[in-house]
Amino acid sequence: MRSRAVTVPRARGETVRRALADANLLRRDLQIRTEADSVVLPVVPDGPLRPEWGVVGDAEFDPRAPDGPADYRELVVATEEERAQLPRSFDVVGDVVLVRLPLSWRARGTEIGDALLRFVPHARIVGWDRGVHGVDRRRQIERLAGTGGWATVHRENHLDLEVDLERAYFSPRLALEHARVAAEVRAGERVYDLCCGVGPFAIHIARDGRAREVVAVDSNPDAIRLLRRTLAKYPFGARVASVERRVEEFLLGVPPCERAILNLPHEGIKYAPSVGSSVAPGGSFHYYEIVPRSEFERRGDVIAQSLGPEGTWDPAGARVVHPYSPDADLVGFTFFRRGG
Repeated sequence: MRSRAVTVPRARGETVRRALADANLLRRDLQIRTEADSVVLPVVPDGPLRPEWGVVGDAEFDPRAPDGPADYRELVVATEEERAQLPRSFDVVGDVVLVRLPLSWRARGTEIGDALLRFVPHARIVGWDRGVHGVDRRRQIERLAGTGGWATVHRENHLDLEVDLERAYFSPRLALEHARVAAEVRAGERVYDLCCGVGPFAIHIARDGRAREVVAVDSNPDAIRLLRRTLAKYPFGARVASVERRVEEFLLGVPPCERAILNLPHEGIKYAPSVGSSVAPGGSFHYYEIVPRSEFERRGDVIAQSLGPEGTWDPAGARVVHPYSPDADLVGFTFFRRGG
């Protein structure tokens, strides 16, 4: 950005900066430039500048980030020991902020919410994430600060996803995984996105346009409703068939697919054999599970054995998607069905 400027020798830079600031002439929205032997200070368009301050002219400057804390915990009135008990990380979904707090901080939840509301740009509401529960994977959320409900639009990989955090499953921590799986889809594949939630896997795959058919399945009617609202925004939305049905019911009699996705980390293993049977020889199965770190090395082989007769499936990779607890991670597995 171009601005009126004062250029001074580096040795006098701090003195002149203070003088300009004291006179309310220094622009705080632009970054000061430091060159080999001089400092270039951005100043307001009008106002008297003393000749001894330096050479007046115009220069290009980069925007300066607004002043503020680097950590929301700095906005909480507490001792350093107390702040260390608070989680450093939190999730942002659209204009909603979710945080998981220790129970010992419940009485001060409003204070934490206010701190996050001030800290996160464009935040509208802050909630205490109490986890995902039930067959429809609905998240329990306790309002800490802000207004409105838990419905929002979340931008991910240049896609605007319709989300309602209280009514249908969605995790912002899987953005890279959604794009990675979509990139592996080959031309002409039939893809089943099972327990799809609001459908980010299916939506990414449909946008890429290589699959001949994408079917997104979930038993939660709110999840399917949100998926259909997202699909209606885009010309590629017609490439996805959205199905409100339980996985075990959907898999009865469906034609085999070349790629299946099952993101049901806590109980997906009970569906894994049925899903495996729906994948054609030569196809792939993307499966997600919460895995204790002590079991990571052997877990892929155990799951592969559950998918079908010995020698039918090969583990083709395992990735830690993100930490889940002090001793477990969300792990993404890819399995390849032999033959074809």
